[in-house]
Amino acid sequence: MLRPRGVALVGVSGRPGNPMGRPLRYLREHGFGGGIYPVNPGYDELEGLPCYASLAELPGPVDLVLALVPAAAAAGTVREAGAVGAAGVVVFASGFAETGAAGARLQAELAAAGEEAGVRVLGPNCQGLLHTPTGLVATFTAAADRQLRAAGGVAYVGQSGAVGGSILDLSAEMGLGLTAWASTGNQADLDLVEVASALLDEPDVRVLLLYVESVGDGAAYLRLAARAREAGKHLVVLRSGRSGAGRRAAVSHTGSMLGDDTAFVLASARHGVVLVDDVDELLAVAATLSSMPRPEGRRVAVVTTSGGAGSLAADRCSDAGLELPELCTTTQDRLRPLIPAFGALANPVDVTAQLFTRGADAFGDVCRIVADDPGVDAVAVVLTMVVGQAGAALAEDLVGTSARLAKPLMVAWLAGQDQTAQGRAVFRAAGIPVFSSVGGLARAAGLVAPPRAPAVPAVALPRPTAPAPDRIRELLDASDGPALLDAMGIARPASVVVRTRQEATDAVVGLGGPAAMKLQAAALAHKSEVGGVRLDVDAARAARVFDDLVAAARAHHVEALDGVLVQAMVPAGAELVVAATGGRDGFPPLVTVGFGGITTELYADVATGLAPVSPEEAWAMLRRLRAWPLLGGFRGAPARDVRAAVDAVVRLGHAAVAAGPQLAEFEVNPLVVGLPGEGATAVDVLVRVADGGDPVGE
Repeated sequence: MLRPRGVALVGVSGRPGNPMGRPLRYLREHGFGGGIYPVNPGYDELEGLPCYASLAELPGPVDLVLALVPAAAAAGTVREAGAVGAAGVVVFASGFAETGAAGARLQAELAAAGEEAGVRVLGPNCQGLLHTPTGLVATFTAAADRQLRAAGGVAYVGQSGAVGGSILDLSAEMGLGLTAWASTGNQADLDLVEVASALLDEPDVRVLLLYVESVGDGAAYLRLAARAREAGKHLVVLRSGRSGAGRRAAVSHTGSMLGDDTAFVLASARHGVVLVDDVDELLAVAATLSSMPRPEGRRVAVVTTSGGAGSLAADRCSDAGLELPELCTTTQDRLRPLIPAFGALANPVDVTAQLFTRGADAFGDVCRIVADDPGVDAVAVVLTMVVGQAGAALAEDLVGTSARLAKPLMVAWLAGQDQTAQGRAVFRAAGIPVFSSVGGLARAAGLVAPPRAPAVPAVALPRPTAPAPDRIRELLDASDGPALLDAMGIARPASVVVRTRQEATDAVVGLGGPAAMKLQAAALAHKSEVGGVRLDVDAARAARVFDDLVAAARAHHVEALDGVLVQAMVPAGAELVVAATGGRDGFPPLVTVGFGGITTELYADVATGLAPVSPEEAWAMLRRLRAWPLLGGFRGAPARDVRAAVDAVVRLGHAAVAAGPQLAEFEVNPLVVGLPGEGATAVDVLVRVADGGDPVGE
């Protein structure tokens, strides 16, 4: 669609002010070199071009058709486009699936028409596309009613037309050239990932921006992210539509703490995707990645005209997870002749206003010296009231300096737009973003920098093998939690389900001493919430406790009571929760670990990873917990068997992958971690299969 030989505009309007007339004007004004064919029987000519009554009358080849027609006429236009050999149709009209059942039927008809005609459809309910190198501006957004910069190596695809229009407008204003831009709308045929994949193949696209509301095919998205990484291109994603709906549907403790986009976020991070939170960040990151090298690490040196601004920058960089190392002795010695004694050399570097008495290029000299420091990955320049012509000269110097550096040079200018307009225009012409706050610069620097290298465990970690998938799926289908634990190789205490008072007494005796007694029912996910757990029950009390538990079940209307579980007591230890939730929409399953027991949700101290989880990843997840010191031995308490905890997390991850789409949730809570060498024991387990059936626990 980006390089059509000819473009036909079906239903184009000649009425002044009608948005459906803009695409014709845009194609002419932006210099599209192919054939331009207005199609509307109500006109003889438009914009000085002959207007045709139908697609069948066109005198030249047409590869792209713009359907500027009402929703009811869109499918017919697609069929006509196929008849004349067009490869693609852009459907702008709304009134499809976004409006309800009737619109959904229209959209299904549109998709079917495209498939039958062999035509790819972009939209409906979209704002089209553009490709600035060829002058193809096939959109009606007012954002295209201006000069568009073709160079820049940045492309954009989004599911919202209005947001896309804003991004196009703001990028042009900041001097960021978009090579290509597309709005996918309702995605009756072409979706965001497929369009993005095509743009990724464009040789001059180095940075690909996505505005994502939903991803229906996670596997396709992950392939896109992997391809971008392999090609050395940057994928930057702004995600919206995050909500708690999925958390409300979750049954397990851990499921209720996972956001709807947890898998999306983790999978994106695994493939090096840069995730941003708003449009400003999206464009700032794009401009940074397209105009300068990406930093090799997270070490930043701040060069500023103000000690106070430098201090603020240091704080904000720290907040963004960046490091501000002290500059090496050699670097400080090289800076000393340039910076007065009342300045600062270590980092932040405060050049003071006196530096400017040495000439406009002195600031650039300082930046080059700082960038030469082997302990620095990026230079953050924070300017204050350097304004007017002096500011413009400084901007010229910094643009030239940036072009010669092998490291990024980012700029924040803490001064009014009116007094720095000349200098900002210099940066804008070079495609270099200028931040209006040190916080904005620090956040962008943190986003473009590579993630921190994970800590390396000091001990050898266990490497359990994956279980047989068929066996896992068989047991999951039966919702047999204890047998699933056995198949995974996760230890559990001896237990038996009893249904009478005498059986309860016999079971406690048979287990060799005091035992735990718990209600057992398929619909009972959290036994403690109904008083369904008793600990340290000896044989003399077993019958009475059995009666108490059955009474509690009746009082709380527990349905389908299977009996009472009598379970051997487990020695005290650190209590973890370890859980897996099944993969959805093509994304991998999730594995979560946290400090467990009945306070799991209260403290929400959990870490989550994508299954399968390597031993190193499992260890790193445990390290991320706020309560990690409790495993290592806190204030004289004994250390716990971390290797056993790692082993359980890895085994559960393997099982989650083996389970495939059958798995909804599998949770062990608590997993009691004993002293070194004692292992870890799964005390309670909850299983829920993906068909939405009741959870089954032990």
